[in-house]
Amino acid sequence: MDDLLSRTRAAVWHPCTQMKQLEAVPPLAIARGEGAWLIGVDGRRYLDAISSWWVNLFGHCNPRINAAIVDQLGRIEHVMLAGATHAPVVELSERLARLTGLGHAFYGSDGASATEIALKMSAHFWRNAGRTEKNAFVSLQNGYHGETVGALSVTDIPLFKDTYAPLLRHSAQVPTPDARLAEPGESAEAYALRCAAVLEAHLAEHAATTAAFIVEPLVQGAAGMAMYHPVYLARARELCDRYQVHLIADEIAVGFGRTGTLFACEQAAIRPDFICLSKGITGGYLPLSAVLTTDAVYAAFYGDATARGFLHSHSYTGNPLACRAALAVLDIFESDRVVDANRLKAQEFTRALAGVAAHPRAGHFRQAGMIWAFDVTAARPGFSSRFHRAALEQGVFIRPIGNTVYVMPPYVTSADAMRALAATLLACLERPDI
Repeated sequence: MDDLLSRTRAAVWHPCTQMKQLEAVPPLAIARGEGAWLIGVDGRRYLDAISSWWVNLFGHCNPRINAAIVDQLGRIEHVMLAGATHAPVVELSERLARLTGLGHAFYGSDGASATEIALKMSAHFWRNAGRTEKNAFVSLQNGYHGETVGALSVTDIPLFKDTYAPLLRHSAQVPTPDARLAEPGESAEAYALRCAAVLEAHLAEHAATTAAFIVEPLVQGAAGMAMYHPVYLARARELCDRYQVHLIADEIAVGFGRTGTLFACEQAAIRPDFICLSKGITGGYLPLSAVLTTDAVYAAFYGDATARGFLHSHSYTGNPLACRAALAVLDIFESDRVVDANRLKAQEFTRALAGVAAHPRAGHFRQAGMIWAFDVTAARPGFSSRFHRAALEQGVFIRPIGNTVYVMPPYVTSADAMRALAATLLACLERPDI
């Protein structure tokens, strides 16, 4: 293991990491995975409490997803999607269209790519419509949509954004409906409507130059699992319709059952103009993202002029192996009635976490579907690293966001594992050195 750690420090540049910190806090050296568990090179087991950055839905080495990929390996591993097509990408596009109510799917390889695609499509739509002035974007305060240049332009997390500010295009931010920010006695719904009023005022003034409003539906992940009332989405849909602005739903982290419905937008009974999907789409197996949009948007690009088309591409667009993994994921959702089963699991897991919710250091305990979070009061600098190390000592892989501890486990996590996770969280909260 020591050799692997020294080699990774020498050769690998890890993401979202100050590499010098790996000298004091080495990365977890993983040999294999099994269900909800990661197994280290030393044989120790760790509960993957955050689904390996929110991507794993049905456990590591899932036999049904494995089988689909192996079958596809014997057929075609990849063919470019410009000038060619294949059965997995067609079937996946058809199924996603039925599930979202949106049409043609455009593919990328990660969440930030999906954001870039949606932003470019929206601005290009308005250009094709003869409204070239509509090329600005608005997003929520504390929102996160990826770290490529376009995606970072609509992100509002200073840690990621400030260094690259000279490279970014300006975008506007409106208040987040994060229920933690409501006034004493103000309901989450009332606060969401108050925030929506600010969005309305912004669009009333800037609709002529605004292409789209992009939002993480119901849960803002990088903001510390900020959760808000669905009425905000319903109101945003009304306002975008009134002011002729696209609504982009960034369901990259919250899609595929994370918030209690297959897609978070369902809880507001709305259909966005664009939906961005990634992370759980392949069950954590292979890089894939998709953007689906309306027939009206698609039609605006259809014509004889090449420049009118959407000239955007990725070498591995619609990769057959990734599409087969995604199809296997959708099969599991359907055959195992996963969304229904998760509603019962969420209730059981919330009961298991009752002691955590009641702990004096745990503030704003909250839950949406299969996501749980709380904020640790009076957390000292370095809290997240200390909590991470303490949890590892007890066999739990978890990475707090600032002073927010969150749990987003694979859907195959057992009740016993959740009870053990709750005990670990309580033990960490009880330690005064954390």
